[in-house]
Amino acid sequence: MDIGTVVGLVLVLGLLVGAIGSGIMSFIDLPSIMITCGGTFSVVLIQFPVAQVLNLGGVAKNAFFTKPQSPLDVVSLLVSFSEKARREGILSLESSMDEVQDNFIRTGLRLAVDGVEPELIKDILHTELAFIEDRHKSGTQLLEFMATAAPAFGMIGTLVGLVLMLQTLDDPSTIGPSMAVAILTTLYGAVIANALCTPIAGKLKIRTSEEILLKEIAIEGVMSIQSGDNPRILEQKLLAFLPPSIRPAREE
Repeated sequence: MDIGTVVGLVLVLGLLVGAIGSGIMSFIDLPSIMITCGGTFSVVLIQFPVAQVLNLGGVAKNAFFTKPQSPLDVVSLLVSFSEKARREGILSLESSMDEVQDNFIRTGLRLAVDGVEPELIKDILHTELAFIEDRHKSGTQLLEFMATAAPAFGMIGTLVGLVLMLQTLDDPSTIGPSMAVAILTTLYGAVIANALCTPIAGKLKIRTSEEILLKEIAIEGVMSIQSGDNPRILEQKLLAFLPPSIRPAREE
């Protein structure tokens, strides 16, 4: 579980509720919810395939529960396989495939063990990497679209509330409900966009970048193992992918 995401969400919602205080029920308005939340969900259905919309929960879950793999662990794994291949031959890696948890790395190593041409291995892995990136991007785009649509429907709700209020200015009892719709829809749209959709989409982009980095390290490692590079040289090549703040501890 990503503690930062959970703590941040709890904090922002807690601060909003704390600032509102005991009058929180006055901030709950069904017509405003229908316009903002219902309108946002409706245009999402128009913009994206139904299957992608239904998978929104699974996409958002990655911001909370996905634990990124350590790049140093990936480097260490690939170096150990390089040492074994250098010592016993690349065919010896066949017996160690079950130790590899990452399907991407296992696929690359299996292709190398099977003697597939290096360029073909690289093409296969880069194609798979591109599809992984596209899948992640589609989920992020959905959240970003919601972050744009929610404030827009908040503004639509504000206009609806103002029209209703102006139509019934001669009846003071209708001004309050109309003003509630006008103001609360904007509030709902802003909260949905800035407290939920935009931060979660940003976290998913970070997760995608982390995963792409691991996959790039894996591709470089597999290609070096197949070409028979010295394990120490392989380690230095893979550590070059990592930020300097991570490298020294490993290099020492």
